[in-house]
Amino acid sequence: MPKLLLTLLLLTSACPLAAEESTLFSSREPLRAVLNAPVFQAYNDKMKQDRLYLQGSWTQKRGEQTERLSVKIRARGNYRREVCDRPPLQLNFKKKEVTGTLMAGQDKLKMVSPCDRGGKYEQLVYLEYLVYQLFALYSDYHFRTRLVEVAYVDSGSEGSRWSSHNFLIEDVDHMAARYGLEELEVTHTMRVQMDLAQTALIEVFQFMIGNVDYSTLKAPSGEDCCHNTKLLAVKDAEQGFIPVAYDFDSAGIINAPYATVPANVPIRRITTRYFLGWCKQESRYRDAVARINERREEALALFEESPLLEAIYRKRALKYLRNSYDQLNDEDSFQRNILGKCRGEVIAG
Repeated sequence: MPKLLLTLLLLTSACPLAAEESTLFSSREPLRAVLNAPVFQAYNDKMKQDRLYLQGSWTQKRGEQTERLSVKIRARGNYRREVCDRPPLQLNFKKKEVTGTLMAGQDKLKMVSPCDRGGKYEQLVYLEYLVYQLFALYSDYHFRTRLVEVAYVDSGSEGSRWSSHNFLIEDVDHMAARYGLEELEVTHTMRVQMDLAQTALIEVFQFMIGNVDYSTLKAPSGEDCCHNTKLLAVKDAEQGFIPVAYDFDSAGIINAPYATVPANVPIRRITTRYFLGWCKQESRYRDAVARINERREEALALFEESPLLEAIYRKRALKYLRNSYDQLNDEDSFQRNILGKCRGEVIAG
């Protein structure tokens, strides 16, 4: 069995859920489905404060079987709802109806889709999907994902049809349950409450993919902590919070045309790496780099062996990833860009 395939299988089999809940994400084979719903209405409603779910149907192939399910949809995402003509969708299934199907155990699922028409935007979806796989290589705690090729039939505009590649993201409650943990719903947290090893790993990972659109300590007003990070903990815990990163479309390795640099970050280009970590003992960052180095072969193989990426996007992503490895393993760069850029006083532990 190829080394990369074995690695991916091990990642998806860790901490198994009940069989019913693991069906959808137990395979890496792309799923094929038809979504028949008022999709353009969902797009047009994207900026409404109260976005109502719209009724439709979801038909999927499961081996030789065809499964047809009721589904409700609405536009989701924060920034992408503002900048995308075709923002990502939330799929809301009926729990009783999915029993015994590929969607068994699922309720609400996030689907990441191309921001607009054209092959370029599909390539950006592939790249973000691969970044999720990259994070899963390095981190014991991660969201599972699955590619899905969707044929859209818009029921609200005389049956307009198109298709695109997308990917589904595991529900946060399911992800937490795989680890015997719960999602922590707070508005902010403190550094001393965090699992320092996992936090350091995320901070180094975000640096290497060129992402500054995240926080491990706080969220925008009105949202749960943290920005593009979920916190996991055992019930009633007051420390040892485990951050899990997600939503990577603003990363430099993807270089989406709509991605912008936050106003509080002193760089001009989204492709420029900038470290946003909070200062910890140096050994925490050394350990994170060591862990990332252990998976270098598999990390590069993710992009080298992907049948999804066109040559130009594969070449660009590999160049970015190799350069990230070079920067992390060059002592002057590590001292300057990691230890020299971390924020606050060094926290013990």
